[in-house]
Amino acid sequence: MSQPPPEFPVDPESAPPIDDGAADADAARLPDYAELRCISNFSFLKGASWPEELVQRAKALGYRALALTDECSMAGMVRAHVAAKEHGLQLLVGSQFEVQEAPCAFTLVVLACNLNGYGNLCQLISRLRRASEKGTYRCTLRDIGPQDLDDCVVVACPDRFAQPAPLMALARWLLTRFTGRCWLGVDQLHRSDDEIRLVRLRELSALTEIPLVAVGNATMHVRSRKPLQDVLTATRLCKPLTDCGQALDRNAERHLRARSRLGQRFPEDLLAETLQVAARCDFSLGELRYRYPNEVVPDGETPASHLRRLTHEGAGRRWPGGIPAAISEQIERELDLIEELQYEHYFLTVADIVEYARSQGILCQGRGSAANSVVCYCTGVTEVDPARMQVLFERFISKERNEPPDIDIDFEHERREEIIQYLYRKYTRDRAALAAVVISYRVKSALRDVGKALGFDPEALDALCSNHQWWDGMDIDAARLAEVGLDITQLAVRQLLDLTRDLLGFPRHLSQHPGGFVLTQGPLTRMVPVENASMPDRTVIEWDKDDLDAVGLLKVDVLGLGMLTALRKTLALVSERDGDHFGLHDIPSEDEETYQMISRAETIGVFQIESRAQRSMLPRLRPHCFYDLVIEVAIVRPGPIQGGMVHPYLQRRQKLAPVEFPSEALKVVLERTLGVPVFQEQVMQIAMVAAGFSGGEADGLRRSMAAWKRKGGLQKYYDKIVQGMTARGYQLEFAESIFEQIKGFSEYGFPESHAASFALLVYASSWLKCHRPTEFLAGMLNSQPLGFYSPSQLVQDAKRNGVVVLPPDVLHSDWDCTLEPWHDPAPRSRPAHLPPKAVRLGLRLVKGLQQASATAIQRAREEALFEDAEDVARRAGLNQQQMTMLASGDALASLSGHRRQQMWDAAAQHAPPPLLRAAPVQEDFLELPQAPEGEDIVFDYASLGLTLRSHPLSLLRPLLQQRRLMSAAELSDLPDGRVVRGCGIVTVKQQPATAKGTIFISLEDETGDVQVIVHRKLWERQRQVMLHARLLAVRGQWQRKGEVRNLIAGHLEDLTPLLGRLQTASRDFH
Repeated sequence: MSQPPPEFPVDPESAPPIDDGAADADAARLPDYAELRCISNFSFLKGASWPEELVQRAKALGYRALALTDECSMAGMVRAHVAAKEHGLQLLVGSQFEVQEAPCAFTLVVLACNLNGYGNLCQLISRLRRASEKGTYRCTLRDIGPQDLDDCVVVACPDRFAQPAPLMALARWLLTRFTGRCWLGVDQLHRSDDEIRLVRLRELSALTEIPLVAVGNATMHVRSRKPLQDVLTATRLCKPLTDCGQALDRNAERHLRARSRLGQRFPEDLLAETLQVAARCDFSLGELRYRYPNEVVPDGETPASHLRRLTHEGAGRRWPGGIPAAISEQIERELDLIEELQYEHYFLTVADIVEYARSQGILCQGRGSAANSVVCYCTGVTEVDPARMQVLFERFISKERNEPPDIDIDFEHERREEIIQYLYRKYTRDRAALAAVVISYRVKSALRDVGKALGFDPEALDALCSNHQWWDGMDIDAARLAEVGLDITQLAVRQLLDLTRDLLGFPRHLSQHPGGFVLTQGPLTRMVPVENASMPDRTVIEWDKDDLDAVGLLKVDVLGLGMLTALRKTLALVSERDGDHFGLHDIPSEDEETYQMISRAETIGVFQIESRAQRSMLPRLRPHCFYDLVIEVAIVRPGPIQGGMVHPYLQRRQKLAPVEFPSEALKVVLERTLGVPVFQEQVMQIAMVAAGFSGGEADGLRRSMAAWKRKGGLQKYYDKIVQGMTARGYQLEFAESIFEQIKGFSEYGFPESHAASFALLVYASSWLKCHRPTEFLAGMLNSQPLGFYSPSQLVQDAKRNGVVVLPPDVLHSDWDCTLEPWHDPAPRSRPAHLPPKAVRLGLRLVKGLQQASATAIQRAREEALFEDAEDVARRAGLNQQQMTMLASGDALASLSGHRRQQMWDAAAQHAPPPLLRAAPVQEDFLELPQAPEGEDIVFDYASLGLTLRSHPLSLLRPLLQQRRLMSAAELSDLPDGRVVRGCGIVTVKQQPATAKGTIFISLEDETGDVQVIVHRKLWERQRQVMLHARLLAVRGQWQRKGEVRNLIAGHLEDLTPLLGRLQTASRDFH
């Protein structure tokens, strides 16, 4: 008998029975049974077991079939479908509904008999969900029309306390709707009224000839989940367990019970009837067939002819001097395979979306494995020239895989909604919806919900949650509980720990995918239920991307990328300043100055290569051409790092080791990366060239690589790889090393095509930062939030590189940051032929101020300049609160002077009655003393999140020098190995998955930043300092290797009190 998959550990209760002769004899005497009413944890906060656990348990108990009937939902059905196929169990596809305004309270269980019945059921779920707020539904007898559930069978499960007259009314309703396909469900839950209730229902059955059938009404696969089930109930009711009363189940009978126990609880005829119901249901999700939308094919053309025409027209534009022979051959090969697999509609749909975006001036770019396709390049979906890299079409699409390819398209994140609404308009709400994302319990949310259910004090839960950080992972250390004063020996605390661990990973609710759209030819609601999203004007299906893959439904990814927004805004500023249009295609290629800047790791704000790890790699790799950027993007990833590829590649690149190839055949695969596999495609090519894999088998290897940590499916390839390579003359040691590298890539390896798509944006953003830094800073600030660094860090970096930044001001600032003339002869931050410009910070940076207020200020200013603060308030219609926001942001300085005077003037602005609105108020002038700079800096950070005055640490420098704490500039030139002391404001904390528990911290002072490496033993010892320090002093060893500098921490000290009221925050990343 199959064991549960690794992600679901075997519960002692769910272990299969011992397989011996006695067990076989006992099994022969047990009643056959099909469970007809069962919910999973996708009936959120009601079910206490995963769909997979329910299927495994049902199979282990010898059930003939299992119906998954989540409440008004199909969210867990695909998971159950996949598990049922694996375990060889018949899965009945259904749902259940709490029916209101009925003669008596009852639950209607609906099971699909065939594909049409399934479609009808999905449409009913969609209609009920769409008519209600997100996450809710309401079902009455009026909502179920005579033909609404054709080709379905139903089981009505009346409330335990229903009396004969209401029961008879319910039976009459069933007979008017479901004659010959309805049953009355009986759940014997070991309650005192079980027998009385059974007699009452038998009488009703005799009068109406509606048969009775046994239902387990299961909410969990084993009885040991009862405590967790109770916690879920308490969470749903927003009450502690002690106040839930009869809302909690009285016992643990609502689990999948052994057939021997069912035989004791139910009459034999009721158990036998379950098989009759199951026999009526012959539907499987495997029958779903996706059909593409037709809108993208013009009249008079076939999908194949239209795609072929668009491809050849695009190829002519891409290669105006003539299409290379190799490219023509690749085009024909791809088009033939696309036509054979009937994916033309998919390619045409994506090309149509891209064409619409460009017609609206929205920057977009395809990425991922799609960049392996020349057809995608010709139709404008991707921008990576195949001549710049080795494309591997099998990475994108494969006959053996026989499933739709996956094309990701990035759009400007601020304008992606325009694309989403275009799809809704073109395909209508009936045929377009976003895929779902399952929001699951993580440590903090699980602790809060379990703690509230157990009655823990809210303050204790707040302290406990704040003490858990992202680097602690998805586990709860008992030491964390002790740190906040909880005694782990107490029963309640142990229950909190155990139940929280049980709840981790459980689905909490459905959210919307960032941009995965499902588009269909017919009504989408007949394939999967659709419900309202939390955002207006959006709808979401109930399946996530993994579910879609499992049933073969097409998903088009319409994703938002902040850097595209920043690039468009930067290019617009360049065009405005130059007086001529300047686009991405106008950026010169292979610019030496740009590569020099990149090699110095001056890449704060640059796409993809701005992180600590990337900036540490850049001086060692020293990119000097586009393909080097492709490698840079891909090599600082868990796959190459875990696979041990980084150091061999760097040694060969720096000519510290010879470039060697195990064979001439593999030289073709590995030559471009100096004999070291860096990309996913190379791993696939090695399998094909050196081990004899077909293209489809190589893609299967890639998929197993992606899932092996979770599903353990990679080891089956070991023999084929090792034996295949040794049979072709490769050394056993080399073959095994390749397999180890493949396991390393399973952590997260970048495909070359994906890296190349990103590298285009890396180069574009780098060139703009290098040659147009003023415009680049403004574009980045106007596109926040995005990237690795805060606006404060972006401004500090730009100022160090010669960019002049001016504060927000009501006389000059728009909502966005703008460029304005600056009388500074220094050409450092501008092309020599252009007049100097400074970045004027926009009012968008003023905390709390709405765009409508900034627009009102702009309009009033266009009529006439403001005379004073009162004039601003009166003409722009601002109230005292809005004026105080402007004063806090120092935006009234040109009218009122220093900030204390601004705050005084703002406080005097009260909204006058309409009759006096135009009348000026005459008051004597009160002059206040100017605040010290430190106070202004505190206000700057509180309102703007940055300061243009002195850096806070420049004011603290005398104190820091007394403590022998060095600045970033002083540390920079020290030799390797020196024991040093440094200090800075914590701006970034990061713990990559590949770092084995090490945390990397960026410290900023007035001279630059310092990268600190904190190993696990140290941060575990000084955990509270790591958690709470905003100004951090570090004693440790200075590490300097070439241009790469780090401080290896040996001791940490929290100096946050020196910041006084200054509020700072770090950006923390996994």
